[in-house]
Amino acid sequence: MSSATAPGEQFEPRQTSTTEDYHPDPSKSLPLSPARQALIDDIIALYSCEPTIQRIERYTPDCVYDDQFVYANDRYKMAGQWFALPRLFKASNNEGYEIIKNDPDLIQFKNEQSWTFKIIPKTATINALVSLALEPGSEEAGFVRVKYHKDQANDKDYSHEGVGFSFKKWQADQVAKNMSAEEVKYFEKDRVAGKEEVRKYGTGAEEGDAPKKEF
Repeated sequence: MSSATAPGEQFEPRQTSTTEDYHPDPSKSLPLSPARQALIDDIIALYSCEPTIQRIERYTPDCVYDDQFVYANDRYKMAGQWFALPRLFKASNNEGYEIIKNDPDLIQFKNEQSWTFKIIPKTATINALVSLALEPGSEEAGFVRVKYHKDQANDKDYSHEGVGFSFKKWQADQVAKNMSAEEVKYFEKDRVAGKEEVRKYGTGAEEGDAPKKEF
């Protein structure tokens, strides 16, 4: 396990799922400590277009956010993404989540979120597997923080290669730069946070260091 001072890239959880069904069953959700539940409450609020500086501070300066559309590898870029959501979506409602793993260094949950676009009068509901790799020692300090946040909407992991990945990284780089919100500028200091080169895997399947798991 990496130390708390290691770059976020070292904390990436990798998995290939045996299913694409990430529909949550809240009645089966594992219990969390109050400190961990507070973290999840803040993460769900971020997904629900309710960003604040304190909620962004749930991430370490050298954090990584990795989903289908974005690869942000510091907290400044992360802030740009969360504060951009209310500009893109009229609403985002959490339809339920299920905590499926509560390990010392990792929380995973199935999440269902309904996104209503601003320009197009349409709502899209997405089920995803969210993995939060935690900063060692932060729970003991009373404020649990995230080193790596991964959001997967299908059974495959990410290869971090190809044109699609280049766009994900470019998009994250550009959004923060073009956001005028003072809340995003607050995190500009994190642009120089320690980080490593992006880890490439060739594929998002088992041969790409993504062991098959059942969720």
